[in-house]
Amino acid sequence: MSLHYDVDAVVLDIEGTTSATGFVVDVLYPYSRSRFAALLTERSENPEVARAVAQVREEIGEPDADAGRVEKALNAWLDEDRKATPLKTLQGLIWSEGFARGDLVSHFYDDVVPELRAWHAEGLRLYVYSSGSVAAQRAWFTNSPAGDLTPLVSGLYDTENAGPKQEAESYRRIASATGIAPDRLLFLSDRPGELDAAREAGWQAVGIRRPGEPYYEQGVGDHAAAGTFDEITISRSTS
Repeated sequence: MSLHYDVDAVVLDIEGTTSATGFVVDVLYPYSRSRFAALLTERSENPEVARAVAQVREEIGEPDADAGRVEKALNAWLDEDRKATPLKTLQGLIWSEGFARGDLVSHFYDDVVPELRAWHAEGLRLYVYSSGSVAAQRAWFTNSPAGDLTPLVSGLYDTENAGPKQEAESYRRIASATGIAPDRLLFLSDRPGELDAAREAGWQAVGIRRPGEPYYEQGVGDHAAAGTFDEITISRSTS
């Protein structure tokens, strides 16, 4: 069954939606875990690293925490799969370098890239909104198995520049930044709480349900659902 939408832009979640959560958990998480220590000790003067470390110290209530203690906190958050902004910032730096070195190539489900290219060719604007940092998103789309996909994407949003993904205000912020009316934005995600927040902000939303993904059994509540991107047909009214 095909779902039909008349919108001007599509906003994409990554994990469980465009790409396999398993790849992130099994490949990217261990890669970052093995490199936190070096990043914290060798790059402590880097402004982005220093800001993230300060955020970790604030979060754990230890203003004098050393690199070892910060690393321990990061690893604990990783174990919990906690969407902590400083964790995502530091992971993004590590992953960006890993992609640039050729250590890493991102993952996209087979149905995703052809649809993104088709939607872009039809004049739709594409955005990404992920709990992973903007740096990680950029590296992900730059280093896909299908080549550099960043020319397809008009903007990247994360929990730092937009806000938490299960709060409607974050989606209002993105709508304002893009200059697109909320009801002309379509959000694709596998997480019902995110779909609820997008709808509360006036967006249209579709739940993506892929077998084997963490939220597959839970479902997407009362939202429309698609198993693959090619089940979604998008047209833009020219009036």
